[in-house]
Amino acid sequence: MSQAEGSRMKLPLVPLATLIGRELRKEKVDKPYVKYGQAALAKKGEDYFLVKTDCQRIPGNPSTSFSVFSIFDGHNGISAAIFTKENLLGNVLSAIPQGATREEWLQALPRALVAGFVKTDIEFQQRGETSGTTVTFVVIDGWTITVASVGDSRCILDTQGGVVSLLTVDHRLEENAEERERVTASGGEVGRLNIFGGNEVGPLRCWPGGLCLSRSIGDTDVGEFIVPIPHVKQVKLSNAGGRLIIASDGIWDALSSDMAAKACQGVPAELAAKLVVKEALRSRGLKDDTTCLVVDLIPSDLPVLPPITPRKKPNLLGSLFFVKKSQNSSSKATKKTLSALGLVEELFEEGSAMLAERLGKDFHSGKDSGIFKCAVCQADQSPSDNKPANSGPTLQTPSKRWEGPFLCTNCQRKKDAMEGKRPNTPTVAA
Repeated sequence: MSQAEGSRMKLPLVPLATLIGRELRKEKVDKPYVKYGQAALAKKGEDYFLVKTDCQRIPGNPSTSFSVFSIFDGHNGISAAIFTKENLLGNVLSAIPQGATREEWLQALPRALVAGFVKTDIEFQQRGETSGTTVTFVVIDGWTITVASVGDSRCILDTQGGVVSLLTVDHRLEENAEERERVTASGGEVGRLNIFGGNEVGPLRCWPGGLCLSRSIGDTDVGEFIVPIPHVKQVKLSNAGGRLIIASDGIWDALSSDMAAKACQGVPAELAAKLVVKEALRSRGLKDDTTCLVVDLIPSDLPVLPPITPRKKPNLLGSLFFVKKSQNSSSKATKKTLSALGLVEELFEEGSAMLAERLGKDFHSGKDSGIFKCAVCQADQSPSDNKPANSGPTLQTPSKRWEGPFLCTNCQRKKDAMEGKRPNTPTVAA
């Protein structure tokens, strides 16, 4: 393709003034104050975290601001955690179409997170290094919270209604039967460590490699059945506010969700993170790297979160807490009721490890403009180089070839390997 042809095929740019005008006219949002605290104790020095409170959907427009909080718990070295910390956010944002309104941006975010996680994994594996990392990645835009996670670092939400809820899913083989079935179906083996005499010890692991997790970024030497496809949950808080506790497994191996929430109840976020780490250390000692972020979403008319109402019993978790989004919940009356009750509206949740299911057929591909973009790495492709994500290892018939989303050859190879269709040997960058 000539440079001139490439220029003609580029997507039309939307003037910045036009985008800002859209935001001011249509998307005025009552945003909470976001305050946070961080605390950590190192055992192996493999935990990293990311805090960015000055992100903007439209560069130069403060009204489009959002925040990112993330924890990366590395294993077998620190390189995967550092690489993911430095590259994941950019890879996620590159998968969201330019010029999107706030509502469109939030709707596109769950799929962009999937694409960003997979792209980051591919890029890291091309380096030829063998470390890995868990990721819990939290995006806060107004009262909407979107959480994507692989591994066993967790994010919990403590609302003003007094209910503590888990926003992530643990991908530990010991505790997740569905993931054990997926790993074995994709060609891996699941079992405990054998010691002399044939005795089995320790948690369930996948072999080869011996990793206790079924999802992570990196881990090139373990096998492609360890996938980087995250569980994603998106919720909207009422304007009563709430508290997020994001932490590595050094916290959760010592404390339950309720214990962590109780340990820091009634104090500002900066002190709260320190109290959670202190309680974990008191309960179990320093057995692992221990990192905690506490994030408060505070109503704009209050200086701090108001006192939390008495905590509900554990058997009320979830059922009384989340209200799934429906046609009825879009009415003003229903929204007002949800807010008054201190409930949280569930906007989206998906945890499938199948890439085609997570991207969906309506993922932005640029087809209408004559440009085909890989749905994962966002690389421009000629039509002949693209392949539908829902196709198998062999090309589909021409009648099916144009169904999106599209994957480049490299990302299609990664997808097939994750599904156990064929091995994937990463191309190591020079």
